[in-house]
Amino acid sequence: MNACAHVQQLPRGAPARVLACGAFLKNRAVLLDGDQAQWTSLHGDLGDAAACAALAEGIDALLAQAGAPVQAVAHDRHPDFHSTRLALALAQRLGVPAIAVQHHHAHVGVVLAEQGLRRPVIGLALDGVGLGSDGSAWGGELLWVDGGHPERWRRLDHLAPLALPGGDIAAREPWRLAAAVLFAAGRGDQIETRFAPQVGAGAASLLHQMLQRDLNCPRSSAAGRWFDAAAGALGLSLRQTAEAEAAMALEQAAAGWLSTHPAFEFEWPALDLQPLVADLFALRDRGGEAVARGAAMFHLGLASALTRRTIEAALQTDTGTVVLAGGCLANRILRARLRDGLARAGLQVLEAGTAGCGDAGLALGQAWIAASALRAGHVDAVMPETDLES
Repeated sequence: MNACAHVQQLPRGAPARVLACGAFLKNRAVLLDGDQAQWTSLHGDLGDAAACAALAEGIDALLAQAGAPVQAVAHDRHPDFHSTRLALALAQRLGVPAIAVQHHHAHVGVVLAEQGLRRPVIGLALDGVGLGSDGSAWGGELLWVDGGHPERWRRLDHLAPLALPGGDIAAREPWRLAAAVLFAAGRGDQIETRFAPQVGAGAASLLHQMLQRDLNCPRSSAAGRWFDAAAGALGLSLRQTAEAEAAMALEQAAAGWLSTHPAFEFEWPALDLQPLVADLFALRDRGGEAVARGAAMFHLGLASALTRRTIEAALQTDTGTVVLAGGCLANRILRARLRDGLARAGLQVLEAGTAGCGDAGLALGQAWIAASALRAGHVDAVMPETDLES
């Protein structure tokens, strides 16, 4: 389907006409023109050649239908995404700026566009991965974004980074993340005894050596990887055959426990989840009900830690509105707990609407932020004003 698949009406107009090429997963492109967002159809993941071709065709259709030339092309910061390469080539062809927008900043931007917000917000962006402004993998991010000038943003805090033994393959094999948690807890000698029966002695031994030598073990702050680690620690998922399979298994186990224990509460005080996940191994050893209880503990612990830190950030920045964004918000337990906890603190909580919380709607945030950046004279990349990690 090459023609414009959907037109989304926004509450206020953007200051520039921008085409955004979207993310890598669940890709869609959008043309932001005034108060209208004209979407292509959903192309799927750009690891597939057919999806890449569909994205190019969809963009050509948007440009053909545009009433006037675009003024910029927006894209993700990751240089290896097909959508990024396409955006750079398109901008050069059209003679307009290509503007890079950080992935989680764009997730928050989706809600700013859909709500027409002009005031600062605290953005809680939770997903599986996105290239951060420091070059590392982000995904459990607490941001400040100025709704009136959404190109202005800061990274306030984030979930503690987790080692990904083997790099990208760790996202498909939760046992690797669980093993990384054991190693960080000083219990690396348990990796082979715990995982060799399921993954093989050679694989378990090699992974232990990788962690000892810190070889091919990049770090990620992504909430999605912590979900995987918890699922691996509880034995709910060792290898995933589909996206978010481990997280969904963890949610299902937690939902079952909470349905029969509605008064159950559990809090975790910090954004470092390593001690919490390490404790889950003992529950796995007990099996059955204990595993389900562990799944509930992880969900409630994560939600309480994020809620506590978000409330602190709101007070520190004198900000009364919180935006929840990113694919992890598809988790109903996490979403409900965050909403309830933040609302009880007197904060206004907003989420994505038509565009959705995941990567399929990311292009709207890219375009909205890039349009504002163009107005402000930024024609390269939208960088944080203060990166507290530097």
